[in-house]
Amino acid sequence: MDTGVQYDQDRGVVLHPLVYLADGDEVTIGRPDIDSYGIFPPDGAEVVRRLAAGDTPREVDRWYQAEYGESADIEHVLAALDELGFIATPEQAPVDLAPVRWQRLGAALFSVPAWIGYGALVAWAVVAMVRSPDLVPNYRNLFFTDYFTLIELALFAGAVPLLILHELFHVLAARRLGVRSRVSIGRRFYYVVLETSLDGLVAIPRRKRYLPILAGMLIDVLALAALTVAADLNRRPDGSFSMAGRLCLALAFATVLRVLWQFFFYLRTDLYVLMSTLLGCVDLHTTAKRLLRNRAVRLLGRPERATDETQWHPVDRRAAGWYSWLIVAGCTFSITTFLVAVAPAVYRMFASSIARLFGGATTGGQTFDSVVFLGLNLAQIALTVWLAVRERRQRKNQQFQHVIA
Repeated sequence: MDTGVQYDQDRGVVLHPLVYLADGDEVTIGRPDIDSYGIFPPDGAEVVRRLAAGDTPREVDRWYQAEYGESADIEHVLAALDELGFIATPEQAPVDLAPVRWQRLGAALFSVPAWIGYGALVAWAVVAMVRSPDLVPNYRNLFFTDYFTLIELALFAGAVPLLILHELFHVLAARRLGVRSRVSIGRRFYYVVLETSLDGLVAIPRRKRYLPILAGMLIDVLALAALTVAADLNRRPDGSFSMAGRLCLALAFATVLRVLWQFFFYLRTDLYVLMSTLLGCVDLHTTAKRLLRNRAVRLLGRPERATDETQWHPVDRRAAGWYSWLIVAGCTFSITTFLVAVAPAVYRMFASSIARLFGGATTGGQTFDSVVFLGLNLAQIALTVWLAVRERRQRKNQQFQHVIA
């Protein structure tokens, strides 16, 4: 790892404010303001601490030789710190860590009174479903009207604020701990998703990471409970549901699907992150994909193209043995589901809409219905393709930069 930068061995190196977290035989060191983190052995972390305290590289190397009987390879350490962005350059003074915004709001949302309120809401919904089985989520609830475009528009309009709330709860649960976060649009297989980056959690004790990871599912369960209660409160005198009540039940079923989606670990959902955290993995998904590639090239008789497995994190390598098969099974299930259930339904709706537009003998309402439906779905397809192309370009640029370096 040679960045080409030479440091004076008798002059202290100025580091940005760093955070340290010891976890077993590893120490995570990070710069929270840019979400840059590295994993060091305990002796390497002590080297960084001494450099941050003002010791010169030569003084640190002398200490290391006296303590461990060998050189600290200080140039290699400095190169790693420079690559991580930990070293402050003459043009850039050390950055002071500003307080994270919305910490108080995050603390209030996950306080004891809030948890009591959440528990009461869920209990109310459960009791209501026990008393009235028609409140139990069912796929038939999606068809609250005969117009499928209206169904799609209503589900989309209802899903957007719920998705935002899902990510917002991740953000606030992390920010109450002082962890910065950001939300972006990403892709999982053929799904377009919102993603919350919580890289700073690696510098937080493991037991405190679980709530930020599960906070999104928490608000999903609360939304399901609130929609169920709202539907129950929107009954007509004869006990049937009003239009508002039927819409709430449709959104409740869609929320159930989002909760179940979290169990698709191979899509790197919240539960995948939870599992990785519990196991102490660093990048289980990437390691598992590399293991699958190694198996494939060996089956094809090209073992020289296999990745060196000794360079993988040992915890990731152990878990990848079984997790890699979960990826294969999950992707197979998703493709099969798409081909058997999604594709035929999409084809039928697209064909019907096109026939309405160009087949004649349609009313103005049917024409409008077809235009809106086609526009919404083509826009979603275009967004998925655009995200896939962007990811591919980013990977190519990273590979090109790696070659140049």
